[in-house]
Amino acid sequence: MKKAKRALLAKLWEALISVLPVMALVLILSFTPFAKLSWTERLVFLFCSVFLVLGIGLFNLGADLAMTPIGRHVGEGLTKSGHLRILVGTCFLMGVLITVAEPDLSVLAGQIEAVINPTLLIVTVGLGVGLFLALAVIRMITDTDFTALLLFFYMLMFAFAALMISSGKASFLPLAFDSGGVTTGPITVPFIMALGVGIAQTLAVRGANQNSFGLISLCSVGPILAVLLLSLSAGSGQIHYPLPDYTIHSGFTPAFWPLLLETNLEVAKSLMMMVAFFVVLQIFVLHLPRQRLLQILIGLLFAFVGLVTFLVAVSVGYMPIGYHIGRSMAAFNPHVLTAFAFLIGMVVVLAEPAVHVLTQQVEEVTSGAVTRRQMRIALSVGVGLSIGLSVIRLIYGFSLLYYLIPGYLLSLGLSFFVPKIYTAIAFDSGGVASGPLTSSFILPMAIGACVALRGADAVMDFAFGVVALVAMTPLITIQSLGFRSVLSRFMWEKAAIRKILSADDAQIIYFK
Repeated sequence: MKKAKRALLAKLWEALISVLPVMALVLILSFTPFAKLSWTERLVFLFCSVFLVLGIGLFNLGADLAMTPIGRHVGEGLTKSGHLRILVGTCFLMGVLITVAEPDLSVLAGQIEAVINPTLLIVTVGLGVGLFLALAVIRMITDTDFTALLLFFYMLMFAFAALMISSGKASFLPLAFDSGGVTTGPITVPFIMALGVGIAQTLAVRGANQNSFGLISLCSVGPILAVLLLSLSAGSGQIHYPLPDYTIHSGFTPAFWPLLLETNLEVAKSLMMMVAFFVVLQIFVLHLPRQRLLQILIGLLFAFVGLVTFLVAVSVGYMPIGYHIGRSMAAFNPHVLTAFAFLIGMVVVLAEPAVHVLTQQVEEVTSGAVTRRQMRIALSVGVGLSIGLSVIRLIYGFSLLYYLIPGYLLSLGLSFFVPKIYTAIAFDSGGVASGPLTSSFILPMAIGACVALRGADAVMDFAFGVVALVAMTPLITIQSLGFRSVLSRFMWEKAAIRKILSADDAQIIYFK
């Protein structure tokens, strides 16, 4: 009991340190002319921030106790069974069902229902994620080069993007590239990452560490390709995006209770998909002891309560504040908004629940070669740059491809010069960074800025795409860590050789 209490306090402290910079920046800004908030809005924001810390702490503890062990046990159990076809087939089904249950996918489908059937989109994206998760597992089994796969599929994505532009459907591009984030929810990330670790360590193939990463990045390709393909076959109608009600209310208004109920149902649905697979495998394959199952059950309860608390807090307090800040600052001075966007991007990624899981697992799997501190710095810089670049795009109104094409070419180019494990970690990090807090605070801020600068009709063209940039920039910053390590090693070896060659002959010992 004391051990569990210490673990919870440690998680809450870690969450507080992560959320505190976001709180400080918003509160300082609220007293300036750039985006002045009322005392009611400040109090609601502070109240929601407290629950945000509580939600992140509970969720991270639940992920450690339940979701990560479930993923690892499933990966190890299916791989040890020796039935690789069953392993690949099960991963395909898990990818489909867990993705279909993701709340973000339903939101995406509702935004484009005027031109694409929502059910068709959900099923297609689910099948795409399932196929790519199965493909990622096959890659681990066959030890296929990760960089070659990435190069092929990203070139395929940009080929489809070119077809969309030539067919006059360029307005779908930001939405298509943003859709890669639907598979990287806080529930699926710990599970899929642990699944990869379990499979890689059981296979014990060459480079098991680097093979344990890469599943999330390949799964993120599926939704993008699915939306691009469906967009090519869609009608020529305009995508309609109705602006949500971003009014902030004090107290428990009548709208709060339906939101709480809806969030509970969405989180329960997502968790049940994963738990159902685990129960079936427990009966037929795993046979874990009762004590271990009890620990997993307790962890699931922590994760459920934590995620519901987190999502309700960001919906009630962070979404309206983000929209208000974006709209007010853009109207006052767009260039000041650019600087603020960079700062808020640097700190908001540290409050993402799945980022804590990723950085911890990276440090464990690499045995400290890539530390949590290095990962956090690289992610902070990358996401800060992406939000700042998104605001610049809003101000000047150019295509998202002006960022995506050179950005992905640079990230794919770096993959040929850095250790493979850095590439796999980087592409996984891109999906993890674009989590629910980014969607619930940064995206409303971009929408508010777009409404102020270009009107509500331009939201789909210019506000959307920010999640795609958040997913892209960590690919460059984290691979830069790997490039720096390669360069440092090269310089050290060069200096050592120079020292040896320039040594005085008198210092050489001759043996007879």
